[in-house]
Amino acid sequence: MSNTLHIVGAGMAGSEAAWQAANMGVPVVLHEMRPKVGTFAHRTGHFAEMVCSNSFRSDDDERNAVGLLHWEMRAAKGVILEAATAHRLPAGGALAVDRDPFAEYVTARLRAHPLISVSDEEVTELSSDGNWIIATGPLTSGALASSIAATTGADALAFFDAIAPIVYADTVDMSVAWMQSRYDKGETVEEQTAYMNCPMDKAQYEAFIDALLAAEKTTFHEGETAGYFDGCLPIEVMAERGRETLRFGPMKPVGLTNPHTGIKAYAVVQLRRDNALGTLYNMVGFQTKMKYGAQTSVFKMIPGLHDASFARLGGIHRNTFLNSPTLLDDQMRLRARPNIRFAGQITGVEGYVESAAMGLLAGRMAAAEILGRRIEAPPQDTAMGSLVHHITGGADAKTFQPMNVNFGLFPPIDAKGGRKGRKDRYKAYTDRAKDTFTQWLAGQD
Repeated sequence: MSNTLHIVGAGMAGSEAAWQAANMGVPVVLHEMRPKVGTFAHRTGHFAEMVCSNSFRSDDDERNAVGLLHWEMRAAKGVILEAATAHRLPAGGALAVDRDPFAEYVTARLRAHPLISVSDEEVTELSSDGNWIIATGPLTSGALASSIAATTGADALAFFDAIAPIVYADTVDMSVAWMQSRYDKGETVEEQTAYMNCPMDKAQYEAFIDALLAAEKTTFHEGETAGYFDGCLPIEVMAERGRETLRFGPMKPVGLTNPHTGIKAYAVVQLRRDNALGTLYNMVGFQTKMKYGAQTSVFKMIPGLHDASFARLGGIHRNTFLNSPTLLDDQMRLRARPNIRFAGQITGVEGYVESAAMGLLAGRMAAAEILGRRIEAPPQDTAMGSLVHHITGGADAKTFQPMNVNFGLFPPIDAKGGRKGRKDRYKAYTDRAKDTFTQWLAGQD
């Protein structure tokens, strides 16, 4: 068997897998069909292109599970977190990035690596020989998806993911909207430009909900079902679950004070800065399946957005993922064909960071095997270990669904030390994980 590692897909997972394997001394061929073969969601041929939010979520590595995952990936010298840190934008406690320079940075780093070569030919079927990682993500091409289904003897599961709109900042009426991070988390003048806030009184909120419910929506093709991931529900689906759902979700008014009126709003639409220039703002939590015409009319009902122009409207697409607990072993290999590993969102993790983390592990595991050794997965009390355990056997295959990293995936903390509060308990989780992950990394030297 060749000592070359083939990786299909140069998204978050594939890019990270290629970087890790090449840095271990293994030659990598990175197969990325874009821009030769495009998708409806991608705009460029850059690696690690962000097609939805520009946020890697919380960067708090002491009391937040995704922040801990950031820490672990930095400790493992991951290229995705390196790029994100180099191109971060003010976003309070979140790690938001300038999406185009971020993707350009990852692309340049990988193309410059002496052990990484790139192929732009589409891979349409699983290979029976060689060393492979499939990291094609939620937009796996139809031909390759059919080959996966034929090989595994099982149908891929599917859910629908929705993209939030992006607004041109200079078209927002700042006599109505204002800049403020929730609970004033911004610490500098620049940080205070992380979020715009558009307030609604009760009458405006009720009219907005009515318009959402009445708006023309994207319809599904025959045989498709709307099995949404709860972390990325379209706003109209949330509204259908109850008229107050949005007001207690992405439109919650807590932690914000309107400087124009001094009155607490009934509901607030937040927009998060989307690029370093501050010219684009992402509508936080406003994923939607409304048709384009309906989006512009409904969103212009939001106070402050009556004259807004949109750099990108929302959209909806089908995401496919494997029933990984039944199909993958503890090395992320396909049981039916062990020369093939899977990584990223197609394995049933959700989120940019989680996808990249699974690419990191798959890349290291594959490279170690090529080099004649074995790397065990990190212990379950680490963020990476909790995720890989979840997808390779920790979850119930009958109810398996995409999952973000969270402390519920970790073994419980012994409370004998007097830690009873949630913040102290989360700090104990991260302290334990950092010690364990550091030892895991040291064991690979």
